[in-house]
Amino acid sequence: MKSRVFEWLGVITAIFYSLLVAANIGAEFIGFSLLLTSSALIGIWAYIGKHRGILFLQFFYGAAGIIGMVRWF
Repeated sequence: MKSRVFEWLGVITAIFYSLLVAANIGAEFIGFSLLLTSSALIGIWAYIGKHRGILFLQFFYGAAGIIGMVRWF
């Protein structure tokens, strides 16, 4: 049950990230922060569930979130 919380919170934050960045309203830093948060949440879910491919992917999403935050700061 706990892993489902990480999964769905990660999904919701990823949805908000994509909407904020796509809206182009100047909220990119917040959007990339949400991407970093999402990658951490989904990464925890993937680790618990032993979804190694998804866990590996989250490292790259996390890196993209950090790069985006640094570039927009």
